Amino acid sequence: MKGGGREMRALTRLALTALLLLICGNASGGDPSAVARTLSAGYLERVPQAPAGLRISGEEAALVQERFVREIAREFGRTVGYKAGLTNPSAQRRFGVDQPVRGVLLEGMLLESGAVLSARFGARPMAEGDLVVRVGCDGINDASTADEALACIDAVIPFIELPDLVFSRGVKLTAPMIVAVNVGARYGVLGEPVPLVPGEDWRRRLRDFTVELLDPDGRKLTEGRGSDLMGDPLKVVLWIRDSLRAEGKSLRSGDLLSLGSITGLIPIREGMVLRAVYKGLSPDGPVEVRVGFTE
Repeated sequence: MKGGGREMRALTRLALTALLLLICGNASGGDPSAVARTLSAGYLERVPQAPAGLRISGEEAALVQERFVREIAREFGRTVGYKAGLTNPSAQRRFGVDQPVRGVLLEGMLLESGAVLSARFGARPMAEGDLVVRVGCDGINDASTADEALACIDAVIPFIELPDLVFSRGVKLTAPMIVAVNVGARYGVLGEPVPLVPGEDWRRRLRDFTVELLDPDGRKLTEGRGSDLMGDPLKVVLWIRDSLRAEGKSLRSGDLLSLGSITGLIPIREGMVLRAVYKGLSPDGPVEVRVGFTE
């Protein structure tokens, strides 16, 4: 029966994939609402998308994302912050852009350290070392320098992001396609907040800390450092603030900001347990976040 159940689920996924491919083909380059409905349906059903000939401009991508988020919010809940993607210059060059991209974090996406998920939590589930900062005051909207922004952040939070690439392997991704699917936001595992005190010590910590993703035996899978985020994580904070302001929006106290990929992406497999170890971030010593994956 167990094997039969798996076969039935596989057949169901194949049928849904065929239907979504047909719809996506019809939606390619068309109405943003239709594209968003198709992409969000595949996202929620965890079916990789391969939309034939999909072409989305930057302006259209923002409209698709707005509708995409509206659809998935029915499952993932209210907005609690924002995430930046393509914050590494090499990633920007690869996608032919000169600035990051922005998505929305929803309440149900954020989990506590030690969480255990299905290895099939997304259409194309991945993991990476990231960093979250928590907005401490509304004055961040008026900050003109990195130091002024730092004064309006009250904590940094170690974060294993668990993004979903959404599109099938072999699909050539563009920056607008990434924007359309909410910059791949799916889940993320939060460590304990580290209180932050504005000043040169924390400016240095944010630039110089390192993070390693390790397997259960302590083998290093990938690594990175704070300066991989646009040279300074506070530049990402200001970019998120500015990108929102350009749309007539603002940050609020309590908002969580995911600042982007620090490490390389790790594909997920059954039985995997990941630890992210942050060194040089907390004055009290290394801190870590853990997540595991079942069948």
